Amino acid sequence: MKRRAGEREKELKKKKLLEELGESRLPYMTPADADFHQLWKTKYSKLVFRKSDTVPEELHQMVQESFLTLRKHDCFFQDLVRIKGKDFFTPVSRILIGNPGCTYKYLNTRLFTVPWPTEGYEIKYCSPQIHDACKALIKLNDYLHIEAVKALQGQNLLESKETEDTPVTDREQNFATSLREKGSVSQDQSSFCVPEDDFTSLNSRTSYNVTLLNYMDPLQMLYLKQEPYFGMGNMAVSWHHDENLVERSTVAVYSYSCEGSPVEETYDQKLQGRDPAVWHVGLKVAWDIETPGLAIPLHQGDFYLMLDDLNMTHQHCVLAGFSPRFSSTHRVADCSRGTLEYIFGQCELALQNLQTDSNSGALSLKSLETAVVKQVEEIHNEVEFEWLRQFWFQGKRYLKCTDWWLKPMAKLEEYWRKMETMSSLVLHEVRKKEQTEEQRNETISCFLLVLTERQRLRKEWTARQMGSPSESPH
Repeated sequence: MKRRAGEREKELKKKKLLEELGESRLPYMTPADADFHQLWKTKYSKLVFRKSDTVPEELHQMVQESFLTLRKHDCFFQDLVRIKGKDFFTPVSRILIGNPGCTYKYLNTRLFTVPWPTEGYEIKYCSPQIHDACKALIKLNDYLHIEAVKALQGQNLLESKETEDTPVTDREQNFATSLREKGSVSQDQSSFCVPEDDFTSLNSRTSYNVTLLNYMDPLQMLYLKQEPYFGMGNMAVSWHHDENLVERSTVAVYSYSCEGSPVEETYDQKLQGRDPAVWHVGLKVAWDIETPGLAIPLHQGDFYLMLDDLNMTHQHCVLAGFSPRFSSTHRVADCSRGTLEYIFGQCELALQNLQTDSNSGALSLKSLETAVVKQVEEIHNEVEFEWLRQFWFQGKRYLKCTDWWLKPMAKLEEYWRKMETMSSLVLHEVRKKEQTEEQRNETISCFLLVLTERQRLRKEWTARQMGSPSESPH
């Protein structure tokens, strides 16, 4: 219900904003505009941008080869997402890579990580090339983690002083350079001095546990939505806040556009606003019509960081160029309810209410207390609709890379079958005379609420499996 209310609120805000605009468009700036850096400094200071020449060439090569490898092995898929009760295929194809057993949910779709090589985990990849690709991405992850820590430290230092009139990119880079001169950062990035009282906070907000990889070839798309507020042109991903992240955590995005296509090279450069041949990230203050937006060009190997609360106070979009593009978007996903460890723990909690007679082997419930029944049945729903149906609805896509998820999903199915039995036992037990009528009615009332929701969700999922997705609005 909260999610639906949030969606309605966003729609109302969007409608109001478009009504206020009418036929006009809001102003936006690119690096070609004289006031671009001043606007960045005053309204978008928590965006940090790095050009490709600041990244080690060896890392560029490894990461870009990993993109091409995953593409060659058909590991990128359009996600089937659910918006306002309708299913849409995303125009961008994606794959989630990250910590084993971790998931990431957006737009009512749960993605399951292809695990990157992790000590203590046995992960069988479908080919050595896919192993190498995942290994390259964890190296990029480590690099971006340290860059994010440096950026946050730089921001904290600069905010404590009177900041000089230089763009964020320059002054943050100057800070990083001064640290190297003082010896705080080693040349291979293996260490970075962080005050003890800041370390836990900085680490938790920059320790990326997943990366969502994206791929799109704009010239293969039949339709791309036009950016509605500023007139920025074709969008690959429309305006949004990233979902399901640890609060105030940094998002890091590495961009690799396959530049040098004939279309791009022959495009007439005499134009107003952003160059439509080049990919850009667009930013705006959320639900604001006073502040001009930003459109920042993204070239091969550039990366940017969205620090602190920028993802909450601002929205961003991805503006398509002409060439195919990959990106690796590193996130600190909120996994409080999104890991195997969590859901297995929930299952074990539910099954504590199931007992087996040592003589007959008959199953029965330990308690029919309303709170216990409600908790067990809600976990039952969570396993079915947040995990099993989400996983199998996406088909065998993960088998392109690894079979790692098959064993834990089989274990979850086993837990689910036991909880199905527990649901039947509730109905069996309430028919007995041991309970008072008041107790029975309370148990039945509680049980039926969860059961009704289960039935509704099963119908919804059946309709999703039978239905035809629409053109994506993104």
